[in-house]
Amino acid sequence: MTKKPLLCLNLLLLAAAIAVAVGASDEFSELDYSKLSGIIIPGFASTQLRAWSILDCPYSPLDFNPLDLVWLDTTKLLSAVNCWLKCMLLEPYNQTDHPDCKSRPDSGLSGITELDPGYITGPLSSVWKEWIKWCIEFGIEANAIIAVPYDWRLAPSMLEERDLYFHRLKLTFETAFKLRGGPSLVFAHSLGNNVFRYFLEWLKLEIAPKHYIQWLDQHIHAYFAVGAPLLGATETIEATLSGFTFGLPISEGTARLMFNSFGSSLWMMPFSKYCRADDKYWKHFSAEKHIGHHTYRCDERELQSNFSGWPTNVINIEIPTTRGFDAYPSFSEVTPANLSSMECGMPTQLSFTAREISDGSFFKAIEDYDPDSKRLLYQLEKSYLGDPILNPLTPWDRPPIKNVFCIYGTDSKTKVGYYFAPSGKPYPDNWIITDVVYELEGSLMSRSGNLVEGNPGATSGDETVPYHSLAWCKNWLGPKVNITRAPQVEHDGTDVQIKLNVEHQRHEDVVPNMTKSPKVKYITYYEDSESLPGKRTAVWELDKANHRNIVRSPVLMRELWLEMWHDIHPDAKSKFVMKAKRGPLRDDDCYWDYGKARCAWPEYCEYRYAFGDVHLGQSCRLRNTSFDQLLHYL
Repeated sequence: MTKKPLLCLNLLLLAAAIAVAVGASDEFSELDYSKLSGIIIPGFASTQLRAWSILDCPYSPLDFNPLDLVWLDTTKLLSAVNCWLKCMLLEPYNQTDHPDCKSRPDSGLSGITELDPGYITGPLSSVWKEWIKWCIEFGIEANAIIAVPYDWRLAPSMLEERDLYFHRLKLTFETAFKLRGGPSLVFAHSLGNNVFRYFLEWLKLEIAPKHYIQWLDQHIHAYFAVGAPLLGATETIEATLSGFTFGLPISEGTARLMFNSFGSSLWMMPFSKYCRADDKYWKHFSAEKHIGHHTYRCDERELQSNFSGWPTNVINIEIPTTRGFDAYPSFSEVTPANLSSMECGMPTQLSFTAREISDGSFFKAIEDYDPDSKRLLYQLEKSYLGDPILNPLTPWDRPPIKNVFCIYGTDSKTKVGYYFAPSGKPYPDNWIITDVVYELEGSLMSRSGNLVEGNPGATSGDETVPYHSLAWCKNWLGPKVNITRAPQVEHDGTDVQIKLNVEHQRHEDVVPNMTKSPKVKYITYYEDSESLPGKRTAVWELDKANHRNIVRSPVLMRELWLEMWHDIHPDAKSKFVMKAKRGPLRDDDCYWDYGKARCAWPEYCEYRYAFGDVHLGQSCRLRNTSFDQLLHYL
């Protein structure tokens, strides 16, 4: 592999693989990109947890010793699941560790690259490994990439109370600034965006109000929200009521017990975009004049709209006729004979919107039928509705950061609603999913394939987070938006569509009037650099990009790289990188065209055999002149 084009850019591309920098302006001449740092905030269940105690596991040769891997060690999970659970579970009320075992998050990049290292399990549990590989390939220094793992089992307030996480995150930004001499680029995935949002609100209490924006401008250059559940995710409901196994060899009941012991189980609950909460410190940061103080309020659109603005009711549940103990008998106190003889009456079906989930109405309604409801309701009121810093179950305005990029996948079949019914089994398997409502490319359908009435969005989500939640960041765009749609693969520009100054109404989706070929995956860019002086906002929608794998997408890496190349170039005249053409950037992008008996993209790639090549495509490599081809993107 030729390294000449890469070596020429090493000093310029320090943070290219992990961030996109500010738009072309006079600011470029004042900012030295070699001083930037990249800070990664991983998502839910994307950080290794290690044991911090000694646990003797009976009937198993595998014990837990300090620093042993807990999440995720599939070997111990299979051989000693009860011991493994002791190291994973938290006390549901006070969030303390199990008396026999405690776990803590790993630190550094190694804690987020592969959750279960191994020849077979490593690739299956890889999260950020490909990302780091890109960083290394483009010559990024080791101390320029900083991972900030956290205990993803904890509610936001407990992260600070137990681990001083947000204090340490603030010190991380300040240390990176002193070490590198410049601000940082934040890259957050999934729940990591919720963590970063809470940090920005927590920071207001640590810094004098008049210095808050100054601190942000000095320490955070750009923020990249990838796969952010900005209005919550419906799969959280499934994990709460019936269990979500994450593909692990455990039962759904066990997964439910584990998930509901975490304070973070409510952090991604769906909520209404029409309801907001004021914290007690709002008066220091808002110029608006409020009459009275309301902790939680919904505007008239909540009453006028259906389903709290979501595509459908998030939960439809049949309430059993029995209450209290008989509604959720335990394993130890009920025999199979007793279960088979339980009388079944006509259940009552109730439906709940996203607002009724986030304000606790749903948990109060089933409190007599499910023991987890009391615990979840306690956590909801203590750690979320009653949090003095921020109620996370409210819509998020654009962060006060100079450059914000919101990136997510679309056009995948995504769950948006559930039908539950009593299963007749003891707790924790007392609920069963009877039907699921999916969104798929602008329509709603049931699990059986029947169309469902509702308010579907323009497209669908990323298999995990609904489009309605992902696309909330379009509200961060201004009234005039430039939209570009281009193929994800390398292309010559013939299939690029551009719409300039498209009207965008606040609180409404902006839908491009553009065509799509069913055989092509596109990336759609929504860009605004005019509505907020000195700030730049962009939304990228990647067709068929999976929520969990988007951080490994080579298409995303390429676009970030090109955006940086454009921004640092002194001849760049546009605010964003040109989308008219995309050619190979790495040797891996070159391949053999068997129809023409030559390397594809001959202006970029050439046949150049190296010892060890085993097929023609491997011998196709970037030309030494490919550096000049990058000038086309300016």
